[in-house]
Amino acid sequence: MTPLLLSAYTATTCLGRGLDAMREALRNGRSGLVPCAFETVQLDTWMGEVAAVDAEKLPEALAIYDCRNNRLTQMGLETDGFGDRVREAIARYGKSRVGVFLGTSTAGILQTELAYRRRDPETGALPDDFHYRTTHNSFSLAEFTRDYFGLEGMAMAISTACSSSAKVFAAAARQLQLGSIDAAIVGGVDTLCLTTLYGFASLQLTSTQPCRPYDAARNGISVGEGAAFALLERCEQPTPGSVLLLGTGESSDAYHMSSPHPEGLGARMAMEAALRSSGLTAADIDYINLHGTSTPANDAAEGKAVAALFDQRVPCSSTKGATGHTLGAAGAVEAIICALTLTDGFLPGSPGTENVDPAIPVDYLLKTRVGKVSRALTNSFGFGGSNCSLILGVAP
Repeated sequence: MTPLLLSAYTATTCLGRGLDAMREALRNGRSGLVPCAFETVQLDTWMGEVAAVDAEKLPEALAIYDCRNNRLTQMGLETDGFGDRVREAIARYGKSRVGVFLGTSTAGILQTELAYRRRDPETGALPDDFHYRTTHNSFSLAEFTRDYFGLEGMAMAISTACSSSAKVFAAAARQLQLGSIDAAIVGGVDTLCLTTLYGFASLQLTSTQPCRPYDAARNGISVGEGAAFALLERCEQPTPGSVLLLGTGESSDAYHMSSPHPEGLGARMAMEAALRSSGLTAADIDYINLHGTSTPANDAAEGKAVAALFDQRVPCSSTKGATGHTLGAAGAVEAIICALTLTDGFLPGSPGTENVDPAIPVDYLLKTRVGKVSRALTNSFGFGGSNCSLILGVAP
């Protein structure tokens, strides 16, 4: 593929709002995970919650979109000057030439959970002020974002579990290649809700401790929330030091509804496809941000796939020990983390991980270290075998 410019990007997670907060936490190996105290949830687990989401107020004209997910969407859009860069792009290209491609897993499902508590005691009807389309619906954050900026062009939401907001980069890249649009808002937003927390607990996938990706004693995930965005544009002569999307790779092994292929088949296929897309080889990659959920099956399967392609030559880590697993937002969050490794010259460690599983033959980083990164690969793998790998690089 022709490289695309990330002309602006931002991320907000439990580490804090914006790039500076993320940069500080990753450099210092700080985790944002805390014991679960969300809403009425009673689970012995840890989570990553973004501060002050409920205090965010949507514009009156967009009040129909009000829910936790869209509040976090707005918070993210107006961080690091991202919204202003989008408005500049709209002024350059026009309202119909800037696309919206966003990923989520549960969108505003919390709004439905809250509405069910207020059902009519006789009929069971949901309250009149509950609007499924603009809150719970997976498309709501894309529609909200389009209306927020007054856009008139294409908009889509991708909901493929934990690969959702990685796959939006590939979807947008195809439209830019076709000439359907001139710029794209890409990213993902997922927020905490009871369905997610209790759902993963029912699958016995949550840990009673902060998650420990690739640790020999890993035993489950820490659910998090986050919002991350990038503005993709074509650019024939990028400024030295700018961040580029070099390649995308997608696969679907459909091995099992919730378990990865034990040999990491789909993971390997996605990484190979990303390398082909970028015209690079395994030897060209300087750092890998692993999907690394901290479940026994996921880390073992991904580790096998990474070892088969890269041996132990490429340093890698999962940053979910810092942010938690932000599910549908994870792909975008971790793409932005890779952007920071490219611009800031550091390779992030893995908060929470103490003893790397000796059965997984990869060069796993426990602590953040200084180092030049010219090209980084990031993995995002979803339930049902929906996989995506992205390769980002820095313009020489």
